Amino acid sequence: MAPPIKSKKSKKVSKKKLKKKKLKKKNITSVPIDPSAIDSDWWDTFWLKNSSSPDDLINLGPDWIFNSAEKFLSRQSSAYNLHTKSWDFDVDCAKNERLIDLVGIPSDEEEGFKYFFRISKKTFEYICSLVREDLISRPPSGLINIEGRLLSVEKQVAIALRRLASGESQVSVGASFGVGQSTVSQVTWRFIEALEERAKHHLKWPDSDRMEEIRCKFESLFGLPNCCGAIDATHIIMTLPAVETSDDWCDREKNYSMFLQGVVDHEMRFLDIVTGWPGGMTVPRLLKCSGFFKLCENGERLNGNSRNLFQGAEIREYIVGGTGYPLLPWLITPEVSDGISGSMSTFNARHEAARLLAVRSFMHLKGSWRILSKVMWRPDKRKLPSIILVCCLLHNIIIDCGDQLHPDAALSGHHDSGYGEQCCKQSDPSGKITRENLAKHLQHNK
Repeated sequence: MAPPIKSKKSKKVSKKKLKKKKLKKKNITSVPIDPSAIDSDWWDTFWLKNSSSPDDLINLGPDWIFNSAEKFLSRQSSAYNLHTKSWDFDVDCAKNERLIDLVGIPSDEEEGFKYFFRISKKTFEYICSLVREDLISRPPSGLINIEGRLLSVEKQVAIALRRLASGESQVSVGASFGVGQSTVSQVTWRFIEALEERAKHHLKWPDSDRMEEIRCKFESLFGLPNCCGAIDATHIIMTLPAVETSDDWCDREKNYSMFLQGVVDHEMRFLDIVTGWPGGMTVPRLLKCSGFFKLCENGERLNGNSRNLFQGAEIREYIVGGTGYPLLPWLITPEVSDGISGSMSTFNARHEAARLLAVRSFMHLKGSWRILSKVMWRPDKRKLPSIILVCCLLHNIIIDCGDQLHPDAALSGHHDSGYGEQCCKQSDPSGKITRENLAKHLQHNK
């Protein structure tokens, strides 16, 4: 759930102009398309163009790299040393990400496909089936490549996925597909709108049967009875034009950012997300502004049967979260006071292992869909929540389709590098009792 945004007043359109627009649309959509005019061989062309080996890159020389349309290596961070006339691979990896990406391209086409688009060909076909009707029901609007052929649905999906997966500029993505910047922009947004509507079933709160499975898995993996998930939040960093800057969007690390909060299950699948809120908020405030909080407080979420433990103690359904979250009856955080008991120390260790599922989910999300991990250049704050949601949907689709989250794609550090977790001192008595009962239960079963 995103914060409400005031809509601009739409301009009145005359009946004459409206009729003209409808007629124009009708005329465009009625034009038959010759199948031979569609670039169905897009993958072969893309693979041939973008699977250069390290030797190929080196042989091209520094001049080619410096003068490329995208200038993916700046002169300051180039792996080519102009003084020694040699290649230096002992440079800052972060500043040479594009070169390292190219060097790491697998030689196998199947692996290469997953490298570029983060998904297998089978999952790619499934995604195409979800958005196909939406992408072909609207007129092409001049969506052609440099060879004069219409973009197939598959190529449109590939362009959008590559833009989201790489986080590279629209110019760079367009160059790798032989299309212009405006085409990448239009295709990506059409894909986002379509998937946001057609893939809703991949991100929803579990029914009772599914929740029972999640509870059993959390208990078998971490020993935590009646645990229904883990929660965490991350910042999506962006630059904003001076007219849009405000303290609301400026977070504690002096970055302009948008929050994303997610609840995940034992398979690192997102069960609930909230985004659209300014990064200047605190995590407890973000939680309380979310629809998830309201549903839990009203007894509409985490309202399943309680679990009976030893000595008559009852444990209700709950999720686990870090110290940045308040301790609530349905949100259990670790004990951070000095001199904690042995049983509480055991609880903290099990709690942390379960909580790290949410941390790793965000590391995979932002590592796979790197548009979220890079600084977004002046994004439309009304559209950014949709981009974030679609990346979460793609994350879930990979899991639901039995596709593997590639470990090499995950961020090597924390998903919020540079952000230290702040401790929330809010503590509900019922939550404290639940935490103590869980600690006793773990100690009893040790």
